[in-house]
Amino acid sequence: MKIGLVTPYIYPLPGGVNAHVGFLYQHLRERGHDVRIISSTHGLQRASEGDIIRIGRGFSVPSNGSVGTLTISPRFLSQCRAVLEREQFDLLHFHEPFVPFLSLVLLRESTCVNIATFHAYNGWSPAYEFGRRMLAGYARRLHGRIAVSVAARYFIDKYFPGDYKVIPNGVEVERFANARPIERWLDGTPNLLFVGRLEERKGLLHLLKAYRLLRREGRVCRLLVVGQGPQEREARRYIMTRRLGSVELLGRVSDDEKARWFATADIFVSPATGRESFGIVLLEAMAAGRAIVCSDIHGYKGVVRRGEQALLVPPGDARALAEAIGYLLDHPEERSRMGRAGRERSREFGWDRVAARVDDYYGFVIRRLAAQGQLPPGFHAPVPPRPSGAPSLAAGTRE
Repeated sequence: MKIGLVTPYIYPLPGGVNAHVGFLYQHLRERGHDVRIISSTHGLQRASEGDIIRIGRGFSVPSNGSVGTLTISPRFLSQCRAVLEREQFDLLHFHEPFVPFLSLVLLRESTCVNIATFHAYNGWSPAYEFGRRMLAGYARRLHGRIAVSVAARYFIDKYFPGDYKVIPNGVEVERFANARPIERWLDGTPNLLFVGRLEERKGLLHLLKAYRLLRREGRVCRLLVVGQGPQEREARRYIMTRRLGSVELLGRVSDDEKARWFATADIFVSPATGRESFGIVLLEAMAAGRAIVCSDIHGYKGVVRRGEQALLVPPGDARALAEAIGYLLDHPEERSRMGRAGRERSREFGWDRVAARVDDYYGFVIRRLAAQGQLPPGFHAPVPPRPSGAPSLAAGTRE
């Protein structure tokens, strides 16, 4: 098939959705599909770069405690129509389809099979609450719906009820399993690692408070912080005014460097306060074979199992965080056991398996539409056969 992966965020800027789209693109191509990524421009990117198609201009805006993208263009409609006419997609796969305006315009103009993946989780969304009547018509144009976790499905189903297939995010298992540690930091001092955007919902300040408690108790350890963000100045001020030693703010790193930092860590800590639909960093830590301390939040509980790969603590509780980290510092055999369990579980989330599940779901949706005589006119590829010996997805659309 010819597939268009639509991301409302500027590809390939860093972010969970863009990473998901990039790996899905790679593995769908390996499975024989002709794939394009449809995004917007932000800065000096060219309008077209190989299999990346850019429409409109994206602007960063606050969203869900982080930073999102609003894409606009005075020629949006004509540009979208021209791309769809030229590319003749059999299937468009929208990631966060209701983010204005790129996805909405493409979804409205699409004449092919439309699949959506919902990545976000939040307790309540004013945009969905007050906009769902307007968006209901767009939702009806979706032939298939995927959620990356049970938490993400629960969230979107409140506003747009329907059948959602839960297919998780993936991880490059081999990249993290085979990464070499950074020898400079292998000096006998246990390394705690934080990876994430430096913003309030990622909980870095709670980790710094927990680290301070550990240092006051006389524990010898080091905190490695990978990432950038708006809370960096506040974090630096906290470190300076509390005279916290052995905290290294490492900034943004490449994917290969990030894998090496995971390999260097003894314990990975993710103190997010909420609004996490999944927790890709937990997958990366598990693939690296690292014990985890993380917040007890909905999106994380679908990735790690309590007491097996991770210790879960109440979000925002610095003392509980310090106690869990202290326990693992005192019990290296537990760290090793959790690391082995994490590496084993991470294989379930390998991108080859995740992409195969997405591809199977495409086939299920197309076969269902064909059986109902409702295949859209823009679909021209052969109807995928049902995998030999595979159970029908019809009974498991809602997992």
